Amino acid sequence: MDSFAANSKKSFHIRSNSLPSKPHPVVDEVNENLCKLRASEEATSSSSSLCQKLDGLQDLQDSIDKLLLLPLSHQAPVDNKSVDDLLEGSLKILDVCALAKDVLSQMKESAHELESALRRRKDDKIDVQKYLNSRKMVKKAIHMTLKGMKKTNFQKSDESSEIVSLLKEAETVTYNSIESLLLFVAGPKFPSKMSRWSLVSKFIQPKKVVSKDEDTNENEVEMVDVALCSITNHKSDFLVQVEDVQKSLRKLESCICDFEEDLESLYRRLVKNRVSFLNILNH
Repeated sequence: MDSFAANSKKSFHIRSNSLPSKPHPVVDEVNENLCKLRASEEATSSSSSLCQKLDGLQDLQDSIDKLLLLPLSHQAPVDNKSVDDLLEGSLKILDVCALAKDVLSQMKESAHELESALRRRKDDKIDVQKYLNSRKMVKKAIHMTLKGMKKTNFQKSDESSEIVSLLKEAETVTYNSIESLLLFVAGPKFPSKMSRWSLVSKFIQPKKVVSKDEDTNENEVEMVDVALCSITNHKSDFLVQVEDVQKSLRKLESCICDFEEDLESLYRRLVKNRVSFLNILNH
């Protein structure tokens, strides 16, 4: 009789877990943040859109922080493979985020040095070439690192618990967003002559009226690259272009500062959530 009662309770427990239940508000919050970030993946990459993505990633990690504190997260069934995948994935995200921070720091230092040299009105092109060489190293480091990383494309399965699915999807969206930032910073490998001329023409015609949309979508990194390439590859009057190049460098430094601030905040959240996940596994 006792055995029958125990089996009945066990069966009831299993059935009750399989019944559909209303999602927890925190789960809804995570899903909402994921939807916003997925929708932004199709948008054209610009400094403003990338800052919005980084802000969205911080909101996502804040909601995951709440998720990991819920009892349902501590009770969710997680197999060993999923645990290994999640831990490996979180390390990958931290690595790519750290790369982005290092790249931006190096770029800001190079831009500041060049801007200082231009302010002194030096008429040689040594500092310009030094900056361009640094940019080549940055591009190479970014492309090599991204090529060596296995891109995550999570496909939800029936075997995955809801918590695991949310964490893996968050990993994918986060990686894609940081990858977009790195590719924005790297710029095109081989800009076409037409695109170079289009950008250089903005310096040749400083009084040209640029539409708000066009100004919003321009790449501050590429604008500096192309302007400096025009100085080193052509018989341009260096001093005539100094003022315009300085203006572009100031825009670039401001853009980098915004990225750095958002990335540092995101990095802290990523570390905190990894620690929270490890704590769950140790209990």
